[in-house]
Amino acid sequence: MKPAPFIYHRPQQLSEVLDLVAQLDNYKIIAGGQSLMPMMNFRFVMPDHVIDLNQVTELNHISKENQQLHIGSMTRQQAIYSSALVQEHIPLVTQAYSFVSHRQIRNRGTFGGSLCHLDPSSEQPCFTAALDGVIEVASQSGKREIPIAHWTAMYMTPDLAPNEIMLGAKLSIWPKTHGWSFMEYSRRHGDYAIVGVAVLVNLNAASTIEKISIALCGIDAAPVRLLNTESVLINQAADESAIRLALGDIEKLPNIMEDALNTSDYRRHLAKTLTRRALLEAFERAKKRMS
Repeated sequence: MKPAPFIYHRPQQLSEVLDLVAQLDNYKIIAGGQSLMPMMNFRFVMPDHVIDLNQVTELNHISKENQQLHIGSMTRQQAIYSSALVQEHIPLVTQAYSFVSHRQIRNRGTFGGSLCHLDPSSEQPCFTAALDGVIEVASQSGKREIPIAHWTAMYMTPDLAPNEIMLGAKLSIWPKTHGWSFMEYSRRHGDYAIVGVAVLVNLNAASTIEKISIALCGIDAAPVRLLNTESVLINQAADESAIRLALGDIEKLPNIMEDALNTSDYRRHLAKTLTRRALLEAFERAKKRMS
């Protein structure tokens, strides 16, 4: 297998990239290449131009600004996984990356590549949703920000105009006393999740819920935030009654996707089981940090 003929571009600066995407038709951006190259080799996609971002160092960074962590689109997944800044401020992301493929893949795969590929079962859009991520994009006309809730235009298609590229994302930092958990089930370790769940929770001194975030992947084209559940759980005790409320809302979710291997009923069962486990772990972590 080999790709159809294409013209290869290797810009060094962000301004060069923006010029190329403004001028070229039928192009593809290559970041880590872990998804694009197999698709090109099988000729599922046949671009006339391939724009390689690997020399654009402006897009490779992790930094903290106020109560947000900024991650550049070309930051390697392994760099995020091993980052002390990420471990300190958003440990949910560190836990999530323990499920992402294997080190050899993470060494090449990028944060932006995954968010733009938008596999419904990918862990990275899921934790971005849980952390109220804001995607930063740019064109020659300027920059704009897209909340993660509006990032998925359709199945495996981000809300990017043809003349735009993703610069990175801003992830919210929770209080140091918060608890977190990321859990998933896959056929083999390192595979995409059949279903995954990300939970963040902050408790008060009475162990009642002040703030909570629950996001699921593998059940729809975009990550699913349980916003109604989150609002109902505010001021509830962090115990089994809160878990029952969350599971009841998952039971009511419509149109859970299915495929040749996994029915929607099976995915719903996994979503409930994993959410129970993740809530218990997040509650326990939050209580320990409050003590």
